[in-house]
Amino acid sequence: MTAKPVTMPLPENGVRQLPLDLGHEPSHAEDDFLVGDGNMLAHARVLAWPHWPDGMTLVVGPAASGKSHLARIFVERAAALAVTPENIVVLASADGREPVLIEDVDRLGYDEHALFHLLNQAMRGERVLLMTAREDVAQWPLQTDDARSRARRASTFRLETSDDIELSQMMVKLFEDRQIKVDPKVIGYIVPRMERSPEEAAALVDLMDRLALAKGSAITRMLAAEALAHRQEMRDAAEQDWDAD
Repeated sequence: MTAKPVTMPLPENGVRQLPLDLGHEPSHAEDDFLVGDGNMLAHARVLAWPHWPDGMTLVVGPAASGKSHLARIFVERAAALAVTPENIVVLASADGREPVLIEDVDRLGYDEHALFHLLNQAMRGERVLLMTAREDVAQWPLQTDDARSRARRASTFRLETSDDIELSQMMVKLFEDRQIKVDPKVIGYIVPRMERSPEEAAALVDLMDRLALAKGSAITRMLAAEALAHRQEMRDAAEQDWDAD
């Protein structure tokens, strides 16, 4: 599993200096993907290329669950072309045979007519197509039943974080992506107290990194407690805003 960078606002209290945004790039190397009960089927599917029994694969999972990491592995293995909202019309009309990747197919506003053609090409065995999405096909903002019915034929694999061990492994990797070594006891303190989701793990790692930079300190249990409290305050504030609305 891996995660896209998430930037959380810092708490207003206790910050002594402005942290520099040094940037970091998550590792999408094949060997760095953390395989667990919640993602092993999707991982096995990607590694099985080119011996897929059909031409379309859909990987569904929440933010920061590892979809982009699997997508990068597929691109490397299959020499796949990355489809974007800007190039989808050209790729679909060119009638090529290269494998293609469409990330966030449910969120980025792809041209539906071009998407329909790519789905048709994959159904006819003319090319291989990997799609990633946060939502099931039924929730995609498609306007036509033709595109939706074809997307539903894709072999679907879900990404889930199944237990505390997987969340702990994910947080270790997220810190390593930032070249930060954290005492395992700190991870052991955080995981039982956090909201159970890959997205929350990514948000907490970002917040703790930024807090540590601002304070000029290491990531300790005390800093982890501060980050957990801040995240809870943010959720409470969001709930209050929702209730007010």
